[in-house]
Amino acid sequence: MKNNDKASISLRKIVCISIILIFLLSIGVMAGNVKVNNVKIVLSSGYEMNILTTKTSVKDILDENHIVLLEDEKVTPDTSEELSDNNTIIISKESEEVEVYENIEKSSDVTTEDILNNYSKIVEKIVVEEEEIPYETITRDVTTGSGTKQDRVVQQGENGIREVTYRVKYQNGEEIEKTKVSSKVIKEPVDKIVEIRTKQVTTRGDSRTTYNGGTWTYTESELDLLCAITAQECSYSYTGALAVITTACNRTVSSSWKRYGSDPLSQYMAPSQFCYSIDNHWRKRLNGNYPDYVKQAVLDALNGKRNHTYLSFRAAGYHSGEIIGGNVYFNSL
Repeated sequence: MKNNDKASISLRKIVCISIILIFLLSIGVMAGNVKVNNVKIVLSSGYEMNILTTKTSVKDILDENHIVLLEDEKVTPDTSEELSDNNTIIISKESEEVEVYENIEKSSDVTTEDILNNYSKIVEKIVVEEEEIPYETITRDVTTGSGTKQDRVVQQGENGIREVTYRVKYQNGEEIEKTKVSSKVIKEPVDKIVEIRTKQVTTRGDSRTTYNGGTWTYTESELDLLCAITAQECSYSYTGALAVITTACNRTVSSSWKRYGSDPLSQYMAPSQFCYSIDNHWRKRLNGNYPDYVKQAVLDALNGKRNHTYLSFRAAGYHSGEIIGGNVYFNSL
């Protein structure tokens, strides 16, 4: 090969290498001139995120971070606009007013410390709260015959308590979201029970008689009602009738049952305890329609006689305990 040809090839190589070097240097200069922005994006939920980007179009920034606008959301600045001077993009609901952040510093020299300082964490906590369950008022009409009616509270109402667990999110110390996780009742409410009764009127022919050393006083009609309820619960024998009225007497001195009344008749008339509030079969026994030994058992009990210390009974066969007169007695004082 001639020397001229060799010189020509070497010159072409030098030119090609120079062009490549110039191209690479221009790319480096262009890359060095790209501006990196620290952009804050505020979502409609209140969550804030700080990102680093070289893009300036709002749409491009959202796309770059995989943020999709919902139908009821709007963005400030609009997706068709460039990033504003405050380097902030706010996504909000259509009905909300947007507060533009004016004082956020922007810098092309972004450090990790700058990002952490501008990042507001969302803290999630599990919170357990107690809530009251309001009691209900139940009114029962237990009037007998005609006469003046009166209301009597036979059971005071008491609110219950419910324990509710929430998942709560806080940002900057303020609650931004509260979600109910579970709920359980830790105390059932107690219904207030009001009975509408026929007012007992004492007349000359219906004088009051004292019993139990003067602790209890009953009219003849009230004594008749005591006997009728006792007979409906058990009229097979004197012993069985005495066991029934003894239960009511025992309850008047029990701390658990005292709330129903301080005398046997009030205990008999307590809701869902004896036959008085359960059915009306006892009515057919009024006006002396019961054996004489039932009345004698009631009178003996009112004057202090007892034949057991139990507080509850059921028909024999429905509970374990001591059987007296066809009923089984249990739950002793």
